[in-house]
Amino acid sequence: MVLSLHADEGHRLWLRSPNQNLRPVNVICSAQSAVLEIAKQELEQSWQGKSGASLVLTVQSDERIRGDGFRLGPGEIRASTDLGILYGVYELLRRQQTGESVREGIFNPSYERRLLNHWDNLNGTIERGYAGHSIFWREGNDSLTVTEQDKTLWREYARANASVGINGAALNNVNASPWMLTPEYLGRVKAIADVLRPYGMQVYLSIKFSSPALIGGLSTSDPLDPGVIQWWHDKVKEIYTLIPDFGGFLVKANSEGQPGPQDFGRTHADGANMLAGALGPFGGIVMWRAFVYKTSEGDRAKQAYSEFIPLDGQFRENVIVQSKNGPVDFQPREPFSPLFGAMKKTSVMPELQITQEYLGQSIHLVFLAPMWEEFLKSDTFQEGKGSTVARCTDGSLFPQKHTAIAGVSNIGLDANWCGHDFAQANWYAFGRLAWDNTLTSEQIADEWIKLTFPETGSGSVVFSKDRTRQFLNPVKQMMLESREAAVDYMMPLGLHHIFSADDHYGPGPWWGPRFVRKDWTPPYYHQAEPGGVGFDRTIKGSDAVSQYHEPLKSQFNDPKTCPDMFLLWFHHLPWDYEMKSGGTLWDALCTHYDAGLQQVRAFQKTWDRAEPWVDPERFTAVQSKLREQCRNAQIWKDACLLYFQQFSRRPVPYDIERPVNDLEDLIQADNDRIMSRFRRRAERNDPDRKDHRE
Repeated sequence: MVLSLHADEGHRLWLRSPNQNLRPVNVICSAQSAVLEIAKQELEQSWQGKSGASLVLTVQSDERIRGDGFRLGPGEIRASTDLGILYGVYELLRRQQTGESVREGIFNPSYERRLLNHWDNLNGTIERGYAGHSIFWREGNDSLTVTEQDKTLWREYARANASVGINGAALNNVNASPWMLTPEYLGRVKAIADVLRPYGMQVYLSIKFSSPALIGGLSTSDPLDPGVIQWWHDKVKEIYTLIPDFGGFLVKANSEGQPGPQDFGRTHADGANMLAGALGPFGGIVMWRAFVYKTSEGDRAKQAYSEFIPLDGQFRENVIVQSKNGPVDFQPREPFSPLFGAMKKTSVMPELQITQEYLGQSIHLVFLAPMWEEFLKSDTFQEGKGSTVARCTDGSLFPQKHTAIAGVSNIGLDANWCGHDFAQANWYAFGRLAWDNTLTSEQIADEWIKLTFPETGSGSVVFSKDRTRQFLNPVKQMMLESREAAVDYMMPLGLHHIFSADDHYGPGPWWGPRFVRKDWTPPYYHQAEPGGVGFDRTIKGSDAVSQYHEPLKSQFNDPKTCPDMFLLWFHHLPWDYEMKSGGTLWDALCTHYDAGLQQVRAFQKTWDRAEPWVDPERFTAVQSKLREQCRNAQIWKDACLLYFQQFSRRPVPYDIERPVNDLEDLIQADNDRIMSRFRRRAERNDPDRKDHRE
């Protein structure tokens, strides 16, 4: 079948309103607002229901509707807020455009605040950003000038977020510059907020805890100092004068060299509560990151729990402790952080990573919804069976004044926003799960494909039988299998953090120089030696298992009951350890690495068969990325197996494909790349890590 397909750079994301056979709709709404005007426009430009139908938009309080939820009924969308109406419109249109039945009922969000965290620097660079420079910030003499082009881009960004229920954005890096809080930059924040507001998005700012001393002229930033407290109260009042609906602060403190309350002998609660006191009268919140670890001989995976559990119940009600999904750092696979469920008297919010820092960045096709679904459905057992991470954080298990979830963004100035056309699916998936944490990965993938690759010329995205069989189903299966494939060719069976130095992209299990802290090096995590491999976190090792509630503690502590996917996370085992499958640990590692590589090769075939159904630009772009991903998977497999084979002293099983690279060549190429990167950084005075204007 040959289709007439138009070139497409991917900028429209999943918002591809049919431009043919538009059907008229009569929208009836007695109320008026900027938000409702957008809702009407969306209906008029995308309606796929009965031609000439009437739809009533009713803003009226309903105790069954929570926050910005909504009710879909026959010929009506009802909500307690204008924003609820807009979300209802997007839900209705999505169902029409994907061919789903328009189900009547009430749709309430799982979380009150659903945010993107942008790690954007004031000079326009983005830490762990793989899609170009920032859409909010730039350097140069006109860096603070707001142009019509800026406003158009911000409006498109806001619309995309609103369409999946995202209602907030932290605009700058958690490794924050104090200049963010100066009047000149706050003026630009106001301009951004004004554009985002009609789409229901609040702006938040990451702050540097030492700002009172750095830009406020004070001699200290001690959170219990009266002068510091007053400085923050004055600064918060200044912000709310400019931005009445400002959301609050995101804080990274006493982690990775960032300043914090512990610099003054105070606790995380002291620091967070001081800021919460300033924000509280205005309705703002503090999101205090639990990603903390110090140079220590102890297990890094235990440190957040050890620091925050003693503070449970000491935080103000408008403080939310923000914890990464796992206890280390956004790894391809981790067990859930034991903070979830264990902090029963404190609001805790998940922080997920949309940008693929550890999962192939903008090169590898890795659909992250299965990772997040696995995490949200993990049972903590804190209040008995069924105490999932989702229920521990969405207010259904513990009373919480506020609920929230955040995703570290992968959005930049690239034409397709995300650097990889399929990375858009992770932005979409985060928004959908933030609104409804019970959705399945398959449902989300199905929606995204239909909305992003519509059937050209039909005036609708409802797929024909041929398109469903030949394109939708195979591509969806590829997406659903992609995360597990990445785990297999990178770090199977619980291996973690064995990346090459600094950029977290390629393999580097050998990398362990003496001049950096141990917990930044792969050998710290894989512990490979002739006797075995893996990190012993049992009660006889670091005892990290004791941070999990029973029966998980006992399950994780025994290699016979520990799930294979976490085996080497919790156990240091001999190379000839007998797996549940009956084979040895070494053979299982080899099999997983090879399976991951073979899976990516299969993805190439799947995508090549999709050519008749995709516009040439996006087809070629994805095809090229898959080729590079396949080459990378080969390097991952060869590097890890050849490196670990030095310790296992066992042959690669004869029924799997041989490595094609030499270990010495891979190590030399990695060293050359690292040195070249460091030299380039030195030449440009390290702008990726240095605060703008500091």
